[in-house]
Amino acid sequence: MMRKMNLCVMLLLVSVLTLPSVAVAAGGFDQYGYNYQARVFVGKADGVDRNLDGTVWGDPTYASDHLVMKWSKAWDDARFHGAAWTPDAWVTNEWNGMAQDGSGWTEHVKVIWVGPDLETSPYWRLGGYAIWSEFEVIMDQGMEPGTGHVFWAHAVPNGL
Repeated sequence: MMRKMNLCVMLLLVSVLTLPSVAVAAGGFDQYGYNYQARVFVGKADGVDRNLDGTVWGDPTYASDHLVMKWSKAWDDARFHGAAWTPDAWVTNEWNGMAQDGSGWTEHVKVIWVGPDLETSPYWRLGGYAIWSEFEVIMDQGMEPGTGHVFWAHAVPNGL
């Protein structure tokens, strides 16, 4: 029994000590919170504009909020590598301003590419709203200070 426990502890230590080196070897996170190889941002919103100055695009209101962004390979290819936009392109944002110095807002947003036809696109989903001329927000919900939980968009289906 003791040998099994020692083996478990050793495997746990090996995985904890080697996983960070694997992430760094694959590029890992930069100082702002981006990991482009994993197509994710994790960190204070201050870093999302790639400028650690205590603001988000010049506004200090949301700089201390925590943000997790994830995007698909199709989004990455179109946004950063010049490929055509496709229905496989999506991005999600999970905003959390409930920290002590945070804004008090939380929001979870899912955005998909639907093309320039927007509401008449075959990819459009009932219940969403248009954004950026070719995209639909298929889910947008969170906590608004003084209001409580709010659904701003809830398309059907709202899964990616």
